[in-house]
Amino acid sequence: MRSPRGRTQLRRPGSAGRARPAGLRSRRRTAVRHRGPRPGLARPDFDFRRNAISQLSLGDLGWIQVTGFLLTGVLVLAGAVGVRRALVGGPGQRWVSALVGVFGASFLAAAAFDADPGAGFCAGTPEAATATLSGHGAVHMLGGMVGCLALCAAFVVLGRTFAARGRRGWAVASRLVPVVVAAGFMASAVTVLAFTSGAVLGLVWLTAVCVRLAGDGVTR
Repeated sequence: MRSPRGRTQLRRPGSAGRARPAGLRSRRRTAVRHRGPRPGLARPDFDFRRNAISQLSLGDLGWIQVTGFLLTGVLVLAGAVGVRRALVGGPGQRWVSALVGVFGASFLAAAAFDADPGAGFCAGTPEAATATLSGHGAVHMLGGMVGCLALCAAFVVLGRTFAARGRRGWAVASRLVPVVVAAGFMASAVTVLAFTSGAVLGLVWLTAVCVRLAGDGVTR
């Protein structure tokens, strides 16, 4: 191709393909905006920042979350039995075991009574949060609240147990963790991530406590 001055202008290979359709550019920008922790594993309409984990029990793949609730409940109940044996003759034996058992039972209740849809999940659900709770949704939320309080109370009692055993660090942590867990539950109305973080912390600390108690039992 010649310019008005008669010189030949060379085009780089592929330069003609630089002008991409506006639709393609728009799709790419949309894809970039949607990157991050938005999808809930196999549930592309689930958003961890807006939806509660319990809502994964809804829809065709809800059985996966329900199974998770059942397995977690059974494991926590088994842990309650183990805690009772580990604390034989020690302070808090009955209370800790019973409270951990209530926490485990709350997972069984969550499996039996589904959470309400809301915040855009499942597909076709309005983007706004659920204004009123259904019967099963109310039982689900009540079970979660009771389980959370029971777990926090168990940690407080365990703080006394660890203090009696001379494990000061574990005693202090067992008194601080329930504060964070309870705060996450109360802040769930503001952001669901607060509740999720508190629940994860509670489960992690309960696991650590069970391992610690089991180790103390072996070294007696």
